[in-house]
Amino acid sequence: MQQRILCAAPALLLTLAIPISPQTPHTLHYAPGKSITLTLPGPLDIEVAATGLHRVRFLARSPDGRIFVTGMHDLSDNTQGSVFILEGWNPQTHAFTRTTHYLDHLRNPNNVAFWTDPASHQTWLYVPLTNKLVRYRYNPGDNAPTAPPETLIHFPDYGLNYKYGGWHLTRTVAIAPVRGATRVFVSAGSSCNYCQEREVLRAAIVSMDADGQHPALVAQGMRNAVDLHFVDALNGGSLFATNMGDDHLGDKLPEDTFFAVASAPNPPLNYGWPTCYFAAGKPVHDTTPLPSLNPSAIATVPPSTSDSVYGKQTGVAASGTNLTAGGGHAFAPDPNATLGRAPAPLASCERVPPVWTTFVAHSSPLGFEYFAQPNPTLHDSFLVALHGASHPRIGTGYRVVRFTPADRTPRDFITGFLTFDRGRPIVHGRPCGILRVGPDSFLLTDDYLGLVYYIHPRNAAVAPSGN
Repeated sequence: MQQRILCAAPALLLTLAIPISPQTPHTLHYAPGKSITLTLPGPLDIEVAATGLHRVRFLARSPDGRIFVTGMHDLSDNTQGSVFILEGWNPQTHAFTRTTHYLDHLRNPNNVAFWTDPASHQTWLYVPLTNKLVRYRYNPGDNAPTAPPETLIHFPDYGLNYKYGGWHLTRTVAIAPVRGATRVFVSAGSSCNYCQEREVLRAAIVSMDADGQHPALVAQGMRNAVDLHFVDALNGGSLFATNMGDDHLGDKLPEDTFFAVASAPNPPLNYGWPTCYFAAGKPVHDTTPLPSLNPSAIATVPPSTSDSVYGKQTGVAASGTNLTAGGGHAFAPDPNATLGRAPAPLASCERVPPVWTTFVAHSSPLGFEYFAQPNPTLHDSFLVALHGASHPRIGTGYRVVRFTPADRTPRDFITGFLTFDRGRPIVHGRPCGILRVGPDSFLLTDDYLGLVYYIHPRNAAVAPSGN
């Protein structure tokens, strides 16, 4: 597959206006005495499809039509994560009636992906963890793995805490064809907010064969690409990624980004971080001095306060988040040194790949999905879950947005996850992962409330499988 990157040049694009539908509020009761009111376009309806999932993240459909979803338990670096199967779909209530624990005791599983070997017809389940990528044999109807996992690659995993890191514990896997072969892509976030990394697979995307052989760098300078998808309906097939900017430039900068990622560049492309950020859709060189072990050279980051979406965080060092993993005091050998070295900070942003679109600063784009035809309401549209600013007073994110390939302007699609009462922000939920399950129908996770929502056309619900 020849990978081309589409440049976001509005003057050269045909304008494709998204039809504007009246927004309708829906109050959803998810527990005794608890509810959330979400607003979405009038032609669509929404229900709570699953509850009680601790920090539920991303969804995937298995080859036999079952709905898998990951749970990371909580915000800490832990080994209490799970992979669940949502089952027992009730067509009257539009909810799953049971949850099967497929895997437990995992280290921060963010997503999963399935691939079936065309030669052996064996299906594999890929699970990216903080420290490694593993895969399990999967057979239709399995409720647990039948054999131990294979480890395909290891990732640097030390220093990931609030004191000395950027809290980027997640790894995300996607599988795509490249030049007639299957390649597995995994993204890994940075170890810090704004620093010079020491390991090659920090703020990077790596690809490899389906069995882990022949790993190669695909992207560097990608601060935190939390979701990856191959969209075969666009541009002959393209790999897309959401990505988050850093946090030392105030409440209005930098913009978060959405890239079409070159799948087999040589050498790997550098998407800018740490020294290039995006403003008004264009890369800008950051003149902030990069941190060093000299405390006076460390860029200022606002200290943690009770304004955080999760309340006051203990053990947070404002300057520490601008130090590479280990805080400059302890380093481990790079497990991926054969792939190369961490790139030097860019002195110019001229060769940073063009962005596909951008989001308002600190929106925190996570999961996304593309809706091709036939989708009468959502045809030719991306939906992106904006998780929301970690400091809710900023007010950005906390919504699902929509844009088309022709008009790459994100517009509100689902809102209500954040409201303000006399200037005080109130967090009601945080959208996370999206999985298309039918025409104009999708599942949406909320990792703040531990919910899965089901969105579908009014009077035209389609079972998302899971029976």
